[in-house]
Amino acid sequence: MNKRHLNQSYRVSLDHRIFLFLFDLIAISVSYIAALLLRFDLRFSAIDKPYLRSWIQFLPIYTVFCIAVFVFCRLYSSVWRYASFVELARILMASVITGAFHTIFITFLFARMPISYYLTGGLLQFLLVCGIRFFYRFMVLLDQRRKKITLPNPKNVLVIGAGYAGRSIIRGIQRNPDSSDLVRCVIDDDRGKWHHTIDGIPIVGGRDEILTAVEKYEIDRIYLAIFSLTTDDRRDILNICQETNCEVKQLVSYDHLFDGDITVDNLKNISVEDLLGRDPIKADLSEVFDFIQDKVVLVTGGGGSIGSELCRQIAGHRPKQLIIFDVYENNAYDIQLELRDKYPDLDLVTLIGSVRDTFRMLDLFRRYQPNIVYHAAAHKHVPLMEDSPCEAIKNNVLGTYKTALAAMLFGTEKFVLISTDKAVNPTNIMGASKRLCEMVVQTFDRMIRENKQERMLDLVEYRIGSELKMMLGEQARRARTDFVAVRFGNVLGSNGSVVPIFKRQIAQGGPVTVTHPDIIRYFMTIPEAVSLVLQAGSYARGGEIFVLDMGSPVKIDQLARNLIRLAGYRPDVDIQVEYTGLRPGEKLYEEKLMEEEGMRKTSNDLIYIGSPIEFDPMQFLADVKRLQILSMQNADDIAAMVERVVPTFHPESIS
Repeated sequence: MNKRHLNQSYRVSLDHRIFLFLFDLIAISVSYIAALLLRFDLRFSAIDKPYLRSWIQFLPIYTVFCIAVFVFCRLYSSVWRYASFVELARILMASVITGAFHTIFITFLFARMPISYYLTGGLLQFLLVCGIRFFYRFMVLLDQRRKKITLPNPKNVLVIGAGYAGRSIIRGIQRNPDSSDLVRCVIDDDRGKWHHTIDGIPIVGGRDEILTAVEKYEIDRIYLAIFSLTTDDRRDILNICQETNCEVKQLVSYDHLFDGDITVDNLKNISVEDLLGRDPIKADLSEVFDFIQDKVVLVTGGGGSIGSELCRQIAGHRPKQLIIFDVYENNAYDIQLELRDKYPDLDLVTLIGSVRDTFRMLDLFRRYQPNIVYHAAAHKHVPLMEDSPCEAIKNNVLGTYKTALAAMLFGTEKFVLISTDKAVNPTNIMGASKRLCEMVVQTFDRMIRENKQERMLDLVEYRIGSELKMMLGEQARRARTDFVAVRFGNVLGSNGSVVPIFKRQIAQGGPVTVTHPDIIRYFMTIPEAVSLVLQAGSYARGGEIFVLDMGSPVKIDQLARNLIRLAGYRPDVDIQVEYTGLRPGEKLYEEKLMEEEGMRKTSNDLIYIGSPIEFDPMQFLADVKRLQILSMQNADDIAAMVERVVPTFHPESIS
C-alpha cells in the first residue's frame, strides 16, 4: 500500500470520526429536550419553565461528560462498517453511565425532573447514538451487496453449514469488497433451519439438496463450514460435492473457532486424503518420545518418501543423534537441509552409501553405534523389479541381511524393517523380495534367541579375512538385538504411488490410466504410516511382524476419478480414464496378512501382530546364499529359486 493510499485512508477515517462526533453532540442535545416535549404532549409552550431552565443550564456539563465517556468507551475508535455485539455493548455501557450521571446531577444541582424525562431521554440518546452507527454499517453492507450483484463475473457460492462457522464465512465474504464471491444459498441438515435466512441468504435444505441448489443458483464454489461432522458424514458430503464440478473447500482446524476469526482464508482445497473415508490415524507420541529420546537412530533410505518422513518425526522427538543414510545424494541433501533449518540443535549426520556394501555397513555401525535402526532402503517399483529381479534380491534381500548383520554385531537394540502388504501371497518379485526380507529379520531374531548368532556370518563375503571373521564372531555371540518388521499398504504421495502419476497425467490433459476397473488398494498418508511405524517399533520384543490397520480399501478407479474432479475436470468428459490391463505380477487386491499368520492385538487398536510362519532357518540361510550367488551372476531363472524359497509366491496366479 503506497503512502498516498495510506493518507487517503487516514483522511476517510478522520472524516468519519468528525461526523460521529458532531452527530453525538446533536443526539446529546436533542434527546432530553425531546423527552420533555413528549412529556408535555409535544407542546413547547407547555413545558414548565423550571424544567426548561434546568435542562439548558445542565446541557454544557452533560455534553462534556458524555463526550469523555464516549471516548473512554472507544465509540470513536471502532471500525463501524464491521460493528457487531461488542460495539453494541460499548454503546449500552456508555448510555447507562451517562444516563445515571444525568439523573443524579441534574436532580441535585438544578431540579427534580419528571420520571419520564429520565427514562425517555436516556432511551432516545441510546437509540440515536446506536442508530447512526449501525445505520452506517447497514448502508455499507447494502452497498457491498449491490456491488457484488453487479460484478461482471461473480463467483456464486454455496455454504454448507448454518452454524457459527458458516455465518462467520458468509459475513466475511459480504464485508470484503475485494472478494468476487457472492453467497447465494446455504445447506444444513438441521430441518429446523430450513426455509430461514442468514443475513438474507436462504437456507434451502439438507445435503440431498446440494445438486439441485448448485444447478438452480448456478453455483461455482462450495464452502464446507461444519466442524462437528463425523468422518462418514464428511466423506458423504464431499463425494456429493465432487459430482457438481464446483471448486470445493473446507475448514481445516478448530483454532479459529475459539478466536472468533473464521474467514475464507481458513478454508483449504479438498485433497484426496479427505476422501479416504476414515478418521486420521494418530499414534501415542508419548510412547515414541520415551523410545527415541537420547538414542542414536539410523534411517536407511532416509532420503526416500517414507525414510524422509521417518527422519522428520524422529527429529521432533529429541534423539541423541540422527543418521540419514541413502544411496541417492540429492534426496539425502534435501532432507538434511530441511532438518537443519527446522532443528538447528539436532546432532544430524548424513551419509551416502549402499546397503549392499558389507564393509560400508560394518564401518558405519562400528563408528556410530546406532541404538535403533529403521530400515527403509529398498527397491519398491513392481514393474521395474519384474524386469530386473536380480536387483530386487541384491538390494532388498541382501541389503537387509547386511544391514541387520551390522546391527547385530555392533549392539543395536532395535532393528525395524519397513515391509509392505505386497509381501503377503506375492505375485511379483518385489513383493516376494520383501517377504524374504521379513524372513531375514525373523531368522536373525530366532538365531539370537537360540544362541546361534555366529551362523549369520555364513553369508559374509569371502573377502573378509579369517581374523576379522573371528572378531565378528565374538561380537555376534554377545548380540541381543530385537528384530521386527512393520507391514502396511500404499502411502499417498510416496515414490511409486499412483497419486503422483495420476496428477501428472491430469496436468498433461489425460488420459488417466488405470490398470483395471476393479483393482483396490489400502491407503494411508505418509505421516500416518510413519507415526504408526515409530510406535510399533516401541512395542518390539523380537520376531514380530506388525501389521497396520489401514481402514477400508479404496478402488483405484474411484481414486483416479476423484483426483480428476479435484483438479476441476469431469471424468470421461474433460479427461478420459483408460484401462490398460493388469501389469505382470500385479494383483487386483493386496492382503495384509497371510491366512496362516493369524492376528494379535496391541494396546493400539490400529497395530496388530501377525504370528510368524514357521520355516527352517538353516535351510533358509542356505537358500539365501544360493540367491546371493544367482543374483551376482544375474541369472535369468532367479524367480524360480525365489518361488522355492517363498512358498506363498505364485508369479503366475494374477488375480
